[in-house]
Order: sequence, then structure tokens, then C-alpha cells
Amino acid sequence: MRVSVFGLGYVGCVSAACLASMGHEVIGVDVNQAKVDLVNDGKAPVVEERIGELTAEVVRTGALRATRDVREAIMGSEVSLICVGTPSEPNGSLCTTYLERVTEEIGSALAERGGRHTVVFRSTMLPGTCLNLLLPILEKYVGGTAGVGWADVGVAVNPEFLREGTSVRDFFDPPKTVIGELDPASGDAVTALYDGLPGEVFRVPVPTAEAIKYADNAFHGLKIGFANELGAVCQALGVDSHQVMDVFLADRKLNVSPAYLRPGFAFGGSCLPKDLRSLVHAAQRADVSVPILAHVLPSNSAHLQRAVELVERTGKRRVGLFGLSFKPGTDDLRESPLVELAERLFGKGYDLKIYDANVSLSRLIGANREYIETRLPHLGQLLADSVGEVLEHAEVCLVGTRDPAVLSALPHGDRPVIVDLIHLPDAEARRAEPGYVGLAW
Repeated sequence: MRVSVFGLGYVGCVSAACLASMGHEVIGVDVNQAKVDLVNDGKAPVVEERIGELTAEVVRTGALRATRDVREAIMGSEVSLICVGTPSEPNGSLCTTYLERVTEEIGSALAERGGRHTVVFRSTMLPGTCLNLLLPILEKYVGGTAGVGWADVGVAVNPEFLREGTSVRDFFDPPKTVIGELDPASGDAVTALYDGLPGEVFRVPVPTAEAIKYADNAFHGLKIGFANELGAVCQALGVDSHQVMDVFLADRKLNVSPAYLRPGFAFGGSCLPKDLRSLVHAAQRADVSVPILAHVLPSNSAHLQRAVELVERTGKRRVGLFGLSFKPGTDDLRESPLVELAERLFGKGYDLKIYDANVSLSRLIGANREYIETRLPHLGQLLADSVGEVLEHAEVCLVGTRDPAVLSALPHGDRPVIVDLIHLPDAEARRAEPGYVGLAW
């Protein structure tokens, strides 16, 4: 394919050279004449493993050249990759100035060009940037409306997962390829660019593709911060943190795995909250600052509060709650987030009915009963004997259990309002219903 790459920084330079080495005919575009001259001389404008030799080779064979002329690049290519920078503004917001400027220039050039052309945004940008900001700019300069008056213009978002220092290696052996497609033809064009590369290809809606890069980087930062904080606590307590992490990382079932990484309701139980509090307290006693670990429980509480606010927004007062124990298949109510949720709703004066097949007040004993008598002493008058009793009572139903009897009885439509805390099996089908609200999806 004939490809133009806008922005010859790390991402653009590596993408241009690697695509050229795969057999594509590539034109690099940059406003900086020095970068353009370097590329045309067969030299990479960035320092990176393997990029120097690769750039020299593809320039020598004629597969890669560079220019400052946007129109020349657009006229000579079928696909444009936008790799300009999106730095932070002083207040932390995303700077989209360079994205907007290059989109205007590409749109103006496309207005003169005939034939199919796909504009692919590879720069990191927040969800909504493409559809709400860049697409209208492109429409304005090209003319017409997306899918109607400019059917020959494709648009896609294709985030990169290149690490500085190993970016050439990462390009040829990617962890995944993500394509946010405005339409299937746009996705087909991007897919063809990477034909032959390993890794799974995900073709998703445009905003999803934009969000994935942020999910990755936020988690990477979280992992590094977690490891460093834990290391600092271990050192203060006289423990070898690397031995701890060696054992931690060997657990591929719960630790280094998909476990606990699906958005849902708050966590609870007799272990997680208690152990987090103990670890943070030990760090404080040792004068070790652990802002990540110290904010896990407040974050959990804030997530629980979102469920309360979803109920408040309905303006309704009769509430049903399905589920009470902290985990399916148990009657353990200790530090259950559903008990906390019931307590908050009851305290706000909501007329509450609760059903959990595993919880019977007469069977609660020991620490379980002591906990519930302290936190929710009125539980006896709130518990219902059946799913139907809750449904008959409630204008709003919060679903915090996957009990088959509950799931099969949940109605569709707008009454009662279903507040989904667990991502119901039919959540996707329910999204279009006026009476369905998901907590975090």
C-alpha cells in the first residue's frame, strides 16, 4: 500500500520505517525540515535500537522518503497515519492542537483528491476526541457528511503499543493490534497495513480503541507504583521484597491473570479490607508513604457510592436489593459491600426490601450475626422470602447476585428500573431499554 505518516517523532519514525520494510511505499511528513532532511539522507531523527539501520535500508531501496508538503503526501498515498504529539497542558488536560492542525491540512488536501483514502489516527487521545472533535474538522474541510457526501474517506483509530528502547521489536511483535473503525472498509484498510504480523487483532468501535491505550498505560503505572510501594514497606519491615514478588508473580491464577479485572461492584469480605488496613497501618508506623495502597479502600467506597447515586437519580423511593453476602455461594456478610449499600440506602430513608437465598436471619451465628446486628440491626424487617416479593415491592431493583432464580425473574422494559451491579449476562441486550442502568459499563 501507499502510506503517508504524519509526524516523524518516535512513533511516526518507527511506524514509517517498519511499514516500509514490510513492502509498503511510505512518505513521511513533518513540519521540521531537519527531520525531513535526516530521513531523506537515510538517517533516523530519533535514537532507538535498530531504527538507524532500518531507516538507511528502506530509504536506500526507495521504500521511504520524507516531505513537508501535506498535499504531496496525500496525493501519493491511500492511507494516512497521524502520529503527531498530544502533550499535556499545564492543567493536565490533553493538548490536541497538533492533531487539529494536521486534520485541517489533510482535510483540505483530500478535498482535491479523488479515490478512496483512509485517515488513521495513531496518536494517543482520549475517548471522544476522534468522533467529537477531529471527525467534524475533517468533514468541514473535505465537505459533506460522514457516510453520505464523502464516502471515499475512511477514518480509523489505531493506537500504538511501542515502548521507547524496544519500539522496532514491539512493532514487529506487537502484544495486540487495535483498530477502532468508523466503518468496515476503514478497518479493512488498517488491517491490511499489518498483514503478516503476529498477535490478536481487535476491531472495535472508535471510542473503545481510544480508551484501550489509556487502560494499558494506567495499569502499567499502577503496577510500577504498587511494586515500589510494596518494596518500600517490605524494606522497612526487614523483608526481601524481591523474594515476595517472585512468589507473587508465580501465581498466574489470581495475581498475574484476568482475575479481578472486570468492572463490577465494590469488594468486601473478611480478608481484603482488613489486610489492606493492616498493611497501610504498618507502613504509616514505619513512616513509609504509600499513597496508592492508602487510597484503595477510599476508591472502593467511592465506587459503592456511585450505586447509591444511581438510585438517587431515579427519584423513586421503593427499592429492592438482590444479594447481600459479599460473595456468591456464601452467607458471609462481614464487610459485604451490599450490606454497606443497604445501610446507606436505609439510612437515607428508602423503603427497602432485600432478597438473598443464602441469607436467613435465623441461621446467622457468631461474628456474622454480630456484624449484621451492628451495621444493619433492622435486617429482619428488610429481608424478603422470595424474588417475587421484592419485584412486587420495588420501583428500583439493584442486582448484586447471579442467582439463576433472580436473573430469570428480572423483567424487561422500564419498570422497575434495573440497576446492574454485576454486568448481567444479557447486559448488552438491556442497554437499549429505558429501565436499565449499568454501574460501570
